[in-house]
Amino acid sequence: MSGRYDSALTVFSPDGHLFQVEYAQEAVKKGSTAVAVRGEDTVVLAVEKRALAKLQDARTVRKICSIDDHVCLAFAGLTADARVLVNKARVECQSRKLYVEDPVTVEYLTRHIATVCQRYTQSSGARPFGISLLIMGFDEGVTPKLYQTEPAGTYHEWKAAATGRSSKTVREFLEKHYSEDAVKTREDTIIIATRALLEVVQSGGKSIELAVLERGKKLEFLESDVIEEYMKKIEKIKEEEIERKKGKREVPSAPPPSSRPEFSSVSD
Repeated sequence: MSGRYDSALTVFSPDGHLFQVEYAQEAVKKGSTAVAVRGEDTVVLAVEKRALAKLQDARTVRKICSIDDHVCLAFAGLTADARVLVNKARVECQSRKLYVEDPVTVEYLTRHIATVCQRYTQSSGARPFGISLLIMGFDEGVTPKLYQTEPAGTYHEWKAAATGRSSKTVREFLEKHYSEDAVKTREDTIIIATRALLEVVQSGGKSIELAVLERGKKLEFLESDVIEEYMKKIEKIKEEEIERKKGKREVPSAPPPSSRPEFSSVSD
């Protein structure tokens, strides 16, 4: 039945589907995995870095972008579509600052991008953006914020989120390991984001790109040697967890009670 209704963006199928929007969501699922974790005073973005050609400049294929001094994002899906939305977000940040004289809030910027995405789901002669964004940043006097947008134009706030290839596996890891105490420090937040991404990235630190944004500071991209140091710490944590599990298995159980009946002495 989809063949009769997937050629036109503005036509619903009888069971209520917009197939072009669903196809855009499939494009997101085939993109590189992106993870975002909100810490107490830190936000961390981790993305899967695809293999590059020998003569290609790695600087031109980044999946993490700075939008303003206090806002950054990562994306999964079509890179060309992401470039358009990133430019629109940067222009909106500067326009808002020019007219209001205050930096944009993270939710305002997310809502603006989601509105643009939604507009392209009901316009003939256009197609939806095949992109999902993880938008993170700081509002004045408020804890860090994390939002995720979808091709349909919806957005939600998260404590930790993932998008792209195998995002369900990464999300299950975050649901199991994320807690307020687990992201108290910058290092803890980086470790949990990296471990989550390693659930689907098998080639180690060479295929990971990490960026950290702290309150009052600009977006910082971690160098490869720094990432390798965190990889060693993660390996040590995994070894300790394995030893802990072994210790639980080796704890001897209490001996079963004796089956022989006990007779008490009776004195005359």
